[in-house]
Amino acid sequence: MSKRKIIIGAILLVAITFVSTVGGLYYLLNLGTGDAASTLKFMRALQIVKSRYVEEVPMDTLMTGAIKGMIGSLGDPHSIYMDPKMYKEFMIETEGSFGGVGIVVGVKDKMLTVVSPIEGTPGDKAGIKSGDQILKIDGKDTKDMALDEAVGKIRGPEGSQVVLTIKRGNESAKDYTLTRSNIQIKTVSGKMLPDNIGYIRLSMFNENTGADFIKKYQELESAGMKAVVLDLRDNPGGLLEESVKVASKFVPKGPVVSVVMRDGHRETHSSNLEAVKYPVVVLVNGGSASASEIVAGAVQDTKAGTLIGTKTYGKGSVQTLMRIDSGAIKLTIAKYLTPSDRSINGIGIEPDIKIETADTRDPNNDVQLNKALEVLKGKK
Repeated sequence: MSKRKIIIGAILLVAITFVSTVGGLYYLLNLGTGDAASTLKFMRALQIVKSRYVEEVPMDTLMTGAIKGMIGSLGDPHSIYMDPKMYKEFMIETEGSFGGVGIVVGVKDKMLTVVSPIEGTPGDKAGIKSGDQILKIDGKDTKDMALDEAVGKIRGPEGSQVVLTIKRGNESAKDYTLTRSNIQIKTVSGKMLPDNIGYIRLSMFNENTGADFIKKYQELESAGMKAVVLDLRDNPGGLLEESVKVASKFVPKGPVVSVVMRDGHRETHSSNLEAVKYPVVVLVNGGSASASEIVAGAVQDTKAGTLIGTKTYGKGSVQTLMRIDSGAIKLTIAKYLTPSDRSINGIGIEPDIKIETADTRDPNNDVQLNKALEVLKGKK
Protein backbone atom coordinates (compact mmCIF):
# COMPACT_ATOMS: atom_id res chain seq x y z
CA MET A 1 0.00 0.00 0.00
CA SER A 2 1.35 3.49 -0.90
CA LYS A 3 2.38 6.01 1.71
CA ARG A 4 -0.38 8.36 0.50
CA LYS A 5 -3.06 5.69 0.99
CA ILE A 6 -1.73 4.88 4.47
CA ILE A 7 -1.92 8.56 5.48
CA ILE A 8 -5.41 9.00 4.08
CA GLY A 9 -6.50 5.73 5.67
CA ALA A 10 -5.22 6.89 9.05
CA ILE A 11 -7.04 10.17 8.68
CA LEU A 12 -10.27 8.44 7.80
CA LEU A 13 -10.02 6.19 10.87
CA VAL A 14 -9.63 9.25 13.10
CA ALA A 15 -12.21 11.20 11.12
CA ILE A 16 -14.97 8.59 11.56
CA THR A 17 -15.26 9.46 15.26
CA PHE A 18 -14.69 13.15 14.60
CA VAL A 19 -17.32 13.38 11.88
CA SER A 20 -19.87 11.68 14.10
CA THR A 21 -19.16 14.30 16.75
CA VAL A 22 -19.21 17.53 14.71
CA GLY A 23 -20.64 16.51 11.34
CA GLY A 24 -17.71 17.80 9.24
CA LEU A 25 -14.67 16.85 7.19
CA TYR A 26 -16.66 15.12 4.46
CA TYR A 27 -14.10 16.43 1.98
CA LEU A 28 -11.26 14.23 3.24
CA LEU A 29 -11.39 11.88 0.29
CA ASN A 30 -10.38 14.71 -2.03
CA LEU A 31 -7.34 15.88 -0.06
CA GLY A 32 -3.87 15.84 -1.56
CA THR A 33 -0.99 14.26 0.35
CA GLY A 34 0.15 17.57 1.89
CA ASP A 35 -3.34 18.60 2.95
CA ALA A 36 -4.02 15.12 4.27
CA ALA A 37 -0.88 15.19 6.43
CA SER A 38 -1.82 18.63 7.80
CA THR A 39 -5.31 17.42 8.61
CA LEU A 40 -3.86 14.39 10.38
CA LYS A 41 -1.66 16.74 12.45
CA PHE A 42 -4.75 18.70 13.47
CA MET A 43 -6.61 15.52 14.41
CA ARG A 44 -3.66 14.35 16.47
CA ALA A 45 -3.47 17.68 18.35
CA LEU A 46 -7.19 17.51 19.02
CA GLN A 47 -6.87 13.96 20.31
CA ILE A 48 -3.97 14.89 22.62
CA VAL A 49 -5.75 17.90 24.13
CA LYS A 50 -9.04 16.07 24.47
CA SER A 51 -7.52 13.04 26.18
CA ARG A 52 -4.54 14.43 28.12
CA TYR A 53 -5.37 17.97 29.26
CA VAL A 54 -5.64 18.21 33.06
CA GLU A 55 -9.34 19.09 32.91
CA GLU A 56 -12.09 17.91 30.60
CA VAL A 57 -12.78 20.41 27.84
CA PRO A 58 -16.02 20.43 25.81
CA MET A 59 -15.51 19.62 22.15
CA ASP A 60 -17.39 22.79 21.19
CA THR A 61 -14.85 24.91 23.07
CA LEU A 62 -11.96 23.24 21.30
CA MET A 63 -13.54 23.57 17.88
CA THR A 64 -14.43 27.23 18.43
CA GLY A 65 -10.80 27.89 19.33
CA ALA A 66 -9.63 26.00 16.26
CA ILE A 67 -11.93 27.98 13.97
CA LYS A 68 -10.80 31.30 15.46
CA GLY A 69 -7.18 30.29 15.02
CA MET A 70 -7.77 29.21 11.43
CA ILE A 71 -9.45 32.49 10.47
CA GLY A 72 -6.82 34.47 12.39
CA SER A 73 -4.03 32.77 10.45
CA LEU A 74 -5.28 34.45 7.27
CA GLY A 75 -3.80 37.73 8.48
CA ASP A 76 -6.89 39.58 7.24
CA PRO A 77 -8.46 41.91 9.84
CA HIS A 78 -11.74 41.85 7.93
CA SER A 79 -12.12 38.06 8.15
CA ILE A 80 -13.31 36.94 11.58
CA TYR A 81 -15.20 34.21 13.37
CA MET A 82 -18.28 35.44 15.21
CA ASP A 83 -19.53 33.47 18.16
CA PRO A 84 -23.33 33.53 18.68
CA LYS A 85 -23.19 36.67 20.86
CA MET A 86 -21.03 38.61 18.42
CA TYR A 87 -23.09 37.47 15.44
CA LYS A 88 -26.27 38.68 17.12
CA GLU A 89 -24.69 42.06 17.87
CA PHE A 90 -23.40 42.35 14.30
CA MET A 91 -26.85 41.72 12.86
CA ILE A 92 -28.42 44.24 15.22
CA GLU A 93 -25.89 46.85 14.09
CA THR A 94 -26.53 46.11 10.43
CA GLU A 95 -30.26 46.39 11.03
CA GLY A 96 -29.93 49.75 12.74
CA SER A 97 -29.12 49.73 16.47
CA PHE A 98 -26.71 48.28 19.04
CA GLY A 99 -25.28 48.87 22.51
CA GLY A 100 -21.93 50.61 22.61
CA VAL A 101 -20.08 53.92 22.38
CA GLY A 102 -20.62 54.65 18.69
CA ILE A 103 -17.21 54.19 17.08
CA VAL A 104 -16.34 51.97 14.14
CA VAL A 105 -12.92 50.34 14.51
CA GLY A 106 -10.57 48.50 12.20
CA VAL A 107 -6.95 47.42 12.01
CA LYS A 108 -4.52 49.74 10.20
CA ASP A 109 -0.76 49.28 10.22
CA LYS A 110 -1.36 46.46 12.74
CA MET A 111 -2.92 48.89 15.22
CA LEU A 112 -6.53 48.98 16.44
CA THR A 113 -7.71 52.19 14.81
CA VAL A 114 -10.89 54.27 14.82
CA VAL A 115 -12.31 54.24 11.30
CA SER A 116 -14.91 56.81 12.27
CA PRO A 117 -17.14 57.92 15.13
CA ILE A 118 -20.90 57.78 14.58
CA GLU A 119 -22.51 61.18 14.83
CA GLY A 120 -24.22 62.07 18.10
CA THR A 121 -22.91 59.02 20.01
CA PRO A 122 -20.80 58.96 23.22
CA GLY A 123 -17.61 58.43 21.21
CA ASP A 124 -18.37 61.35 18.91
CA LYS A 125 -19.33 63.66 21.80
CA ALA A 126 -16.13 62.77 23.67
CA GLY A 127 -14.06 63.98 20.73
CA ILE A 128 -12.77 60.65 19.40
CA LYS A 129 -11.63 61.08 15.80
CA SER A 130 -11.01 59.04 12.69
CA GLY A 131 -7.42 57.76 12.74
CA ASP A 132 -7.13 57.61 16.54
CA GLN A 133 -5.26 54.51 17.72
CA ILE A 134 -6.81 52.57 20.60
CA LEU A 135 -3.90 51.35 22.72
CA LYS A 136 -5.92 49.86 25.59
CA ILE A 137 -9.50 48.87 26.41
CA ASP A 138 -10.21 48.96 30.15
CA GLY A 139 -6.47 48.78 30.74
CA LYS A 140 -5.92 45.75 28.51
CA ASP A 141 -3.33 46.21 25.76
CA THR A 142 -4.85 45.88 22.27
CA LYS A 143 -1.59 44.78 20.68
CA ASP A 144 -2.24 41.41 19.04
CA MET A 145 -5.90 41.58 20.16
CA ALA A 146 -8.26 40.17 17.53
CA LEU A 147 -10.63 42.70 16.01
CA ASP A 148 -13.68 40.73 17.11
CA GLU A 149 -12.40 40.61 20.69
CA ALA A 150 -11.80 44.36 20.69
CA VAL A 151 -15.28 45.05 19.38
CA GLY A 152 -16.76 42.76 22.03
CA LYS A 153 -14.92 44.62 24.80
CA ILE A 154 -15.97 48.06 23.56
CA ARG A 155 -19.64 47.12 23.29
CA GLY A 156 -21.76 46.42 26.32
CA PRO A 157 -25.01 47.14 28.16
CA GLU A 158 -26.46 50.62 28.04
CA GLY A 159 -25.31 52.69 31.05
CA SER A 160 -22.10 50.73 31.66
CA GLN A 161 -18.68 52.34 31.17
CA VAL A 162 -15.57 51.53 29.18
CA VAL A 163 -12.18 53.26 29.28
CA LEU A 164 -10.32 53.63 25.99
CA THR A 165 -6.67 54.68 25.98
CA ILE A 166 -6.19 56.60 22.76
CA LYS A 167 -3.18 58.00 20.93
CA ARG A 168 -3.63 60.68 18.29
CA GLY A 169 -0.72 61.48 16.02
CA ASN A 170 2.29 62.63 18.02
CA GLU A 171 0.22 63.54 21.07
CA SER A 172 0.54 61.66 24.37
CA ALA A 173 -1.92 58.83 25.01
CA LYS A 174 -5.13 59.88 26.76
CA ASP A 175 -7.83 57.94 28.60
CA TYR A 176 -11.45 58.43 27.52
CA THR A 177 -14.11 57.16 29.95
CA LEU A 178 -17.25 56.56 27.94
CA THR A 179 -20.73 55.60 29.08
CA ARG A 180 -22.30 53.14 26.68
CA SER A 181 -25.70 53.92 25.21
CA ASN A 182 -28.17 52.34 22.84
CA ILE A 183 -26.80 53.45 19.49
CA GLN A 184 -29.66 54.18 17.12
CA ILE A 185 -28.14 54.51 13.71
CA LYS A 186 -29.86 57.15 11.64
CA THR A 187 -27.75 56.98 8.53
CA VAL A 188 -29.26 59.77 6.42
CA SER A 189 -29.73 63.47 7.13
CA GLY A 190 -30.00 66.47 4.86
CA LYS A 191 -31.10 70.04 4.30
CA MET A 192 -31.30 72.73 1.66
CA LEU A 193 -28.40 75.16 1.65
CA PRO A 194 -28.38 78.63 0.05
CA ASP A 195 -28.57 78.84 -3.75
CA ASN A 196 -30.73 75.69 -3.84
CA ILE A 197 -27.82 73.37 -3.11
CA GLY A 198 -28.99 70.18 -1.46
CA TYR A 199 -26.83 68.71 1.30
CA ILE A 200 -27.12 65.00 2.15
CA ARG A 201 -25.02 63.37 4.87
CA LEU A 202 -24.62 59.57 5.09
CA SER A 203 -23.10 58.23 8.32
CA MET A 204 -22.92 54.57 7.15
CA PHE A 205 -24.64 52.09 4.83
CA ASN A 206 -27.10 49.78 6.61
CA GLU A 207 -30.26 48.06 5.39
CA ASN A 208 -32.27 51.29 5.42
CA THR A 209 -29.75 53.66 3.86
CA GLY A 210 -30.74 53.34 0.21
CA ALA A 211 -34.45 53.90 0.79
CA ASP A 212 -33.85 56.72 3.30
CA PHE A 213 -31.40 58.41 0.94
CA ILE A 214 -33.83 58.31 -1.99
CA LYS A 215 -36.55 59.76 0.23
CA LYS A 216 -34.31 62.66 1.30
CA TYR A 217 -33.09 63.19 -2.27
CA GLN A 218 -36.66 63.41 -3.58
CA GLU A 219 -37.62 65.74 -0.73
CA LEU A 220 -34.82 68.16 -1.66
CA GLU A 221 -35.63 67.79 -5.35
CA SER A 222 -39.23 68.80 -4.68
CA ALA A 223 -37.94 71.84 -2.80
CA GLY A 224 -36.06 73.05 -5.90
CA MET A 225 -32.62 71.47 -5.57
CA LYS A 226 -30.20 72.56 -8.33
CA ALA A 227 -26.99 70.88 -7.14
CA VAL A 228 -25.95 68.32 -4.49
CA VAL A 229 -23.30 67.90 -1.81
CA LEU A 230 -22.99 64.26 -0.71
CA ASP A 231 -21.08 64.11 2.57
CA LEU A 232 -19.35 60.75 3.10
CA ARG A 233 -16.76 61.96 5.60
CA ASP A 234 -16.20 59.50 8.47
CA ASN A 235 -18.59 57.04 6.82
CA PRO A 236 -17.07 53.57 7.49
CA GLY A 237 -19.16 51.81 4.85
CA GLY A 238 -21.50 48.85 5.23
CA LEU A 239 -23.66 47.03 2.72
CA LEU A 240 -22.49 47.01 -0.91
CA GLU A 241 -26.04 46.84 -2.29
CA GLU A 242 -26.99 50.03 -0.45
CA SER A 243 -23.97 51.90 -1.82
CA VAL A 244 -25.02 50.95 -5.35
CA LYS A 245 -28.51 52.37 -4.71
CA VAL A 246 -26.97 55.67 -3.64
CA ALA A 247 -24.42 55.81 -6.47
CA SER A 248 -27.18 55.11 -9.01
CA LYS A 249 -28.64 58.57 -8.36
CA PHE A 250 -25.37 60.21 -9.45
CA VAL A 251 -23.49 57.86 -11.77
CA PRO A 252 -24.61 57.65 -15.44
CA LYS A 253 -25.77 54.38 -16.98
CA GLY A 254 -23.02 51.79 -16.69
CA PRO A 255 -20.84 50.09 -14.06
CA VAL A 256 -20.78 51.34 -10.47
CA VAL A 257 -18.58 48.60 -9.02
CA SER A 258 -17.26 45.20 -10.08
CA VAL A 259 -16.73 42.39 -7.60
CA VAL A 260 -13.98 39.95 -8.60
CA MET A 261 -13.92 36.54 -6.96
CA ARG A 262 -10.97 34.21 -6.29
CA ASP A 263 -11.61 32.24 -9.49
CA GLY A 264 -11.76 35.41 -11.59
CA HIS A 265 -15.55 35.44 -11.82
CA ARG A 266 -16.71 39.03 -12.14
CA GLU A 267 -20.03 40.43 -10.98
CA THR A 268 -20.77 44.00 -12.06
CA HIS A 269 -23.34 46.23 -10.35
CA SER A 270 -24.60 48.99 -12.62
CA SER A 271 -26.53 52.24 -12.68
CA ASN A 272 -29.51 52.77 -14.98
CA LEU A 273 -29.42 56.57 -14.75
CA GLU A 274 -29.78 57.94 -18.29
CA ALA A 275 -27.87 61.14 -17.54
CA VAL A 276 -26.36 63.00 -14.60
CA LYS A 277 -29.13 65.29 -13.39
CA TYR A 278 -27.35 67.72 -11.05
CA PRO A 279 -23.81 68.92 -10.43
CA VAL A 280 -22.48 66.97 -7.44
CA VAL A 281 -19.59 67.21 -5.00
CA VAL A 282 -18.71 64.27 -2.74
CA LEU A 283 -16.91 65.07 0.52
CA VAL A 284 -14.46 62.38 1.70
CA ASN A 285 -11.70 61.90 4.28
CA GLY A 286 -9.62 59.19 5.94
CA GLY A 287 -12.73 57.85 7.65
CA SER A 288 -14.52 57.23 4.34
CA ALA A 289 -14.18 53.48 3.81
CA SER A 290 -15.57 50.46 1.97
CA ALA A 291 -19.08 51.25 0.63
CA SER A 292 -18.28 54.97 0.84
CA GLU A 293 -15.30 54.38 -1.43
CA ILE A 294 -17.51 52.49 -3.89
CA VAL A 295 -19.69 55.59 -4.29
CA ALA A 296 -16.74 58.00 -4.34
CA GLY A 297 -14.76 55.87 -6.80
CA ALA A 298 -17.73 55.56 -9.17
CA VAL A 299 -18.40 59.30 -9.13
CA GLN A 300 -14.73 60.08 -9.75
CA ASP A 301 -14.16 57.50 -12.50
CA THR A 302 -17.27 58.47 -14.45
CA LYS A 303 -16.58 62.19 -13.92
CA ALA A 304 -20.13 62.50 -12.62
CA GLY A 305 -18.93 64.86 -9.91
CA THR A 306 -15.99 66.21 -7.93
CA LEU A 307 -14.36 64.66 -4.85
CA ILE A 308 -13.23 67.14 -2.21
CA GLY A 309 -11.42 66.48 1.09
CA THR A 310 -8.58 64.11 1.95
CA LYS A 311 -7.55 60.60 0.88
CA THR A 312 -10.01 57.83 1.82
CA TYR A 313 -9.31 54.82 4.05
CA GLY A 314 -8.54 52.19 1.40
CA LYS A 315 -10.75 49.15 2.02
CA GLY A 316 -11.39 47.53 -1.33
CA SER A 317 -12.41 44.02 -0.27
CA VAL A 318 -15.79 42.33 0.00
CA GLN A 319 -16.91 40.13 2.88
CA THR A 320 -19.75 37.66 3.17
CA LEU A 321 -21.39 36.02 6.18
CA MET A 322 -21.57 32.23 6.35
CA ARG A 323 -23.50 30.74 9.24
CA ILE A 324 -21.96 28.04 11.41
CA ASP A 325 -24.61 26.78 13.80
CA SER A 326 -25.62 29.88 15.77
CA GLY A 327 -22.43 31.79 14.91
CA ALA A 328 -20.90 32.84 11.61
CA ILE A 329 -17.71 33.43 9.69
CA LYS A 330 -17.29 36.85 8.08
CA LEU A 331 -14.86 36.07 5.29
CA THR A 332 -13.21 38.16 2.60
CA ILE A 333 -14.30 36.50 -0.63
CA ALA A 334 -13.54 39.10 -3.28
CA LYS A 335 -12.03 42.44 -4.13
CA TYR A 336 -13.94 45.25 -5.73
CA LEU A 337 -12.93 47.47 -8.61
CA THR A 338 -14.14 50.94 -9.53
CA PRO A 339 -15.64 51.52 -13.01
CA SER A 340 -12.14 52.08 -14.46
CA ASP A 341 -10.97 48.79 -12.89
CA ARG A 342 -9.03 50.45 -10.06
CA SER A 343 -8.36 48.48 -6.90
CA ILE A 344 -8.19 50.90 -3.98
CA ASN A 345 -7.47 48.29 -1.29
CA GLY A 346 -4.71 49.55 0.99
CA ILE A 347 -4.35 52.62 -1.23
CA GLY A 348 -7.45 54.75 -0.87
CA ILE A 349 -8.85 57.36 -3.24
CA GLU A 350 -7.20 60.73 -3.69
CA PRO A 351 -9.79 63.53 -3.95
CA ASP A 352 -9.91 65.75 -7.02
CA ILE A 353 -9.46 68.77 -4.77
CA LYS A 354 -7.47 68.19 -1.58
CA ILE A 355 -8.61 70.31 1.35
CA GLU A 356 -7.25 69.58 4.82
CA THR A 357 -9.33 70.45 7.85
CA ALA A 358 -8.74 70.85 11.57
CA ASP A 359 -9.23 67.93 13.99
CA THR A 360 -12.51 69.47 15.10
CA ARG A 361 -14.78 70.30 12.18
CA ASP A 362 -16.42 73.65 12.93
CA PRO A 363 -19.98 73.51 11.59
CA ASN A 364 -19.88 77.28 11.20
CA ASN A 365 -16.63 77.22 9.22
CA ASP A 366 -16.41 73.89 7.43
CA VAL A 367 -13.64 74.60 4.93
CA GLN A 368 -14.29 71.45 2.91
CA LEU A 369 -18.02 72.14 2.66
CA ASN A 370 -17.32 75.79 1.80
CA LYS A 371 -15.08 74.65 -1.05
CA ALA A 372 -17.82 72.29 -2.24
CA LEU A 373 -20.33 75.15 -2.35
CA GLU A 374 -17.83 77.30 -4.25
CA VAL A 375 -17.30 74.58 -6.84
CA LEU A 376 -21.03 73.93 -7.27
CA LYS A 377 -21.90 77.61 -7.64
CA GLY A 378 -19.49 77.70 -10.56
CA LYS A 379 -21.25 74.76 -12.24
CA LYS A 380 -24.89 75.78 -11.87
